[in-house]
Amino acid sequence: MNLKDELYYSAIDLLHRLIGTPSISREEDAAAQIICETLQKNGFTPYRTGNNIWTFAREFDSEKPTVLLNSHIDTVKPTDSWSRSPFVPIEEDNRLYGLGSNDAGASVVSLLSAFIHLSETEQPYNLVFLASAEEEVSGQNGIVKALEQLPTIDFAVVGEPTGMQPAVCEKGLLVLDCSTHGKSGHAARNEGINALYKATETIEALRTFEFPLASDLLGKVKLTVTQIQAGTQHNVIPARCDFVVDVRTNDRYTNAEAVEILKSRFPEVKIAPRSLRLNSSAISMQHPFVRRALLAGYKPFGSPTLSDQALMPFPSVKMGPGDSSRSHTADEYIILEEIREAIEVYICLLDRLQIEKSAQ
Repeated sequence: MNLKDELYYSAIDLLHRLIGTPSISREEDAAAQIICETLQKNGFTPYRTGNNIWTFAREFDSEKPTVLLNSHIDTVKPTDSWSRSPFVPIEEDNRLYGLGSNDAGASVVSLLSAFIHLSETEQPYNLVFLASAEEEVSGQNGIVKALEQLPTIDFAVVGEPTGMQPAVCEKGLLVLDCSTHGKSGHAARNEGINALYKATETIEALRTFEFPLASDLLGKVKLTVTQIQAGTQHNVIPARCDFVVDVRTNDRYTNAEAVEILKSRFPEVKIAPRSLRLNSSAISMQHPFVRRALLAGYKPFGSPTLSDQALMPFPSVKMGPGDSSRSHTADEYIILEEIREAIEVYICLLDRLQIEKSAQ
């Protein structure tokens, strides 16, 4: 059995353990401990803040750039429609079933395997592996806490199910709490100003509104009204109507810029973003990692789904085994050969990769 076979079988064993250890967002303690033990078993020194675990491949060299390999150990809650136990790993027909198998356990174990292999030889960069928490809820105690304690990162590979195609950009997320205001009155008489009618006019305008700038890979900014609430009882004209807008920004706008554009276009509506922190991200097609991927025949794309990339203030690529369509679904699974392929691809694209050190 060669080294890569050993890495593959060890990765499968580790994924079995992770599936069998519930790690719902903010409850990842036991899974984090498994990662710690695995790192120690392989001769690495783990560091921990909350349920985020990281380690270094070799002694840190401040003269070298730093590459981060990251994926998350938390999962969503299982839906009621699972036909098997979500926390019992089952192999059937070359598939491994279990909650978090696809999103993102397969990426965690594949990146860790590549990290172990790459650490065997000196690389032209510092190499860091990070298993992060609270990704599914964009939690304050997730990757942001870990990045505060890491050295400056110059490039990151983020493990998420992309079919091992490199996502070179990713849409950001804005959740907007909006409200229109009128004047209450009796529904039987022609009085008052109906805030609900004002809201529906705005919602229809939002449905057709387009931001001027589109992205080559991410397309247009997408706005979707997802919730609405108004009124206290049937015979009272509502004086206020609240609604929620889900906005998926592209890499042509920061979240703050998108909010200001909407406030300018809809001055009659009170617009309050819940957060501005989950911005769109993009990396240059000339980045050495991206160029390697292109030469190897991989096809860069823009991802509509959010990940911890949104919280990374440095260049990154999202790339991992599995299929995004399997994520958050009943009877989630990973195809075992997808893990073998991922380990080999990560090693191929990262081994002796030459990148520049960021200005400090």
